[in-house]
Amino acid sequence: MFKKSFVQVFVCILMITVFCGSAQSVTIKIATISPEGSSWMEQMRKGANQVAKATDNRVKFKFYPGGVMGNDKAVLRKIRIRQLQGGALMAGSLSGLFSGNQIYSQPMKFRSQEEVDYVRQHMDDYIIKGFDDAGFVCFTLIGGGFAYIMSKSPIASVEDLKDRKIWVPDNDKSTVDSVSSFGVSPIALPLADVRTGLQSGLIDTVGTSPVGAVVLQWHTEIKYITNIPLLYIYAVFAIDKKAFNKISPDDQKIVSDMMTQALQELDRINRQDNIKAIEALKKQGIKFITPSQNQMNEWMATAAKASQEMIDAEDLPKEPADKVTALLEQYRKNQ
Repeated sequence: MFKKSFVQVFVCILMITVFCGSAQSVTIKIATISPEGSSWMEQMRKGANQVAKATDNRVKFKFYPGGVMGNDKAVLRKIRIRQLQGGALMAGSLSGLFSGNQIYSQPMKFRSQEEVDYVRQHMDDYIIKGFDDAGFVCFTLIGGGFAYIMSKSPIASVEDLKDRKIWVPDNDKSTVDSVSSFGVSPIALPLADVRTGLQSGLIDTVGTSPVGAVVLQWHTEIKYITNIPLLYIYAVFAIDKKAFNKISPDDQKIVSDMMTQALQELDRINRQDNIKAIEALKKQGIKFITPSQNQMNEWMATAAKASQEMIDAEDLPKEPADKVTALLEQYRKNQ
């Protein structure tokens, strides 16, 4: 009788333990420089609320917006020590983990958003897998549009760059190398210090998307934009793979499906916001400088050289970079 009762109690305890373990909630702490109220925060919170509802709060997200956890470099460090489980990060900040993520960031590689769309159809999966192999789950890529040169003085030619104090992100080696190939010595600063740097004169030239300039208030410190789509930039919503694997397989699918949907919508919103931002910058009185054909030829030649130098230095893997070139040639041939 005693043995039977003991077995029954043991089985009950085991069942309760298993049940409680499976129902235990997981909180994913995510940091970002995006301010509260931005499209980024609205879409991330939308996806997070849908996940919490669909999983009965077994999976919840806690956000730290506005750079309160530091820049991307600081966020990555806090992910490594498990203080955070993920972040909304600029792709360049992850180039040290996976250099192939920079295949879209070759200078002046793309001429239009349509070209970007075509190449992304074929190459996004390669980048997402690369991040996965590096230890991060990234559901999709979130386009940030083209970065333009924005400055206090007009820049029309490559020669005009050489006297400028140009900012580059402090944790993005590939961008440093790319900008350096134009014959300048860039100044590396954390993103949070850029506006102050513009105000103090430490820097006088930046490269960012129109919407980035408006959201970060950099547009209040610049007077000119060089009308060349210099770089295509994008970001990722990255979760540490070890943290993600603590979520049950069924809930992982829910998180993946719902966050992918929310972030793909953000990708679409960003395109619209960049168009609106360009108009807002023009209304602000900022002048757009369009280089002459000869100047444009020089820009293109220097940019092509920069891409090749990135490949030669093994900062950019040759095979996927060549595939991007082939896809662009194919697209342009059919236009």
